[in-house]
Amino acid sequence: MKELNRIQLKGLRAIEAAGRLGGLRAAAEELGVTIGAVSQQIQKTEQQLGRPVFDRLPKGIRPTPLGEEILHHLTSGMAKLAAAVALAEGRSQDTLTVSVAPVFAGKWLVWRLNRFNEQYPNIRIRIDANSALADPNFSDVDVCIRVGHGDWAGVQATKLLDHRVFPVCSPAVGKHLKNPRNFADVPIIRDTEAMFDWDVWLGPNELDSAMLGDGPVFSDASLCLDAAIAGQGAFLAWETLANDAIRMDQLIAPFPGRYRTGLSYWLVTGRGGAPNPHIRAFHAWLEKELSISVAAD
Repeated sequence: MKELNRIQLKGLRAIEAAGRLGGLRAAAEELGVTIGAVSQQIQKTEQQLGRPVFDRLPKGIRPTPLGEEILHHLTSGMAKLAAAVALAEGRSQDTLTVSVAPVFAGKWLVWRLNRFNEQYPNIRIRIDANSALADPNFSDVDVCIRVGHGDWAGVQATKLLDHRVFPVCSPAVGKHLKNPRNFADVPIIRDTEAMFDWDVWLGPNELDSAMLGDGPVFSDASLCLDAAIAGQGAFLAWETLANDAIRMDQLIAPFPGRYRTGLSYWLVTGRGGAPNPHIRAFHAWLEKELSISVAAD
């Protein structure tokens, strides 16, 4: 393995992360560095390798055919390194690592983990709060919870629940909402990273998003929900995230109805083979908790 002496490990890590996560931004977030630093590390390593690993495109990067082969070995190798570190740190085989988006982790999952711990005291949950989809085949992540269409390549995705939304607001803002057309009269809180828009709810109510005015804009659904609780406007919220705040009287749903976005919640595991007992236990618990949390009041 003398050939590794001339290649910096951090450069190989940057290449692997960018390839696995599909871009420089996601790689930078995972590695805890700037996008520029990731780009420089990749370029330097490509120079050391003597050939490009990525093609540069107007909208990002794409692995070259050779890069695809290199990334396969790098991801497999990084997974083994992670396993070695876990072994050295003495992590228990009873630890289940769950990758989940920060918004779902913070607003829903962590508030319910005590019930899982009580039911399965021998299983230790380790939360990896990350928006990027980890690959359970080549990482220390055992299972992911994600919202999408379930069409991710190379993994097994099991549908948990339809993703539904509805407008929420503080009780004070709700006083101005006598009928759906009144949404034109209150600030509208928007999530720039949302995979759906207000037409999901407005369309079935024979309205159009053109009627909506301005309001606070955030890049995170959790912040949008907090802004709604603070009385800054109305927000088209995820059912799973808003129901707890409604039960605590922090928010109200001014109008009835929950509307599907076409997305779903999925449990994502490695491809092939039956999941281990810890994953099966977590899956069963998760389905039950989701069902309880979206039950009609």
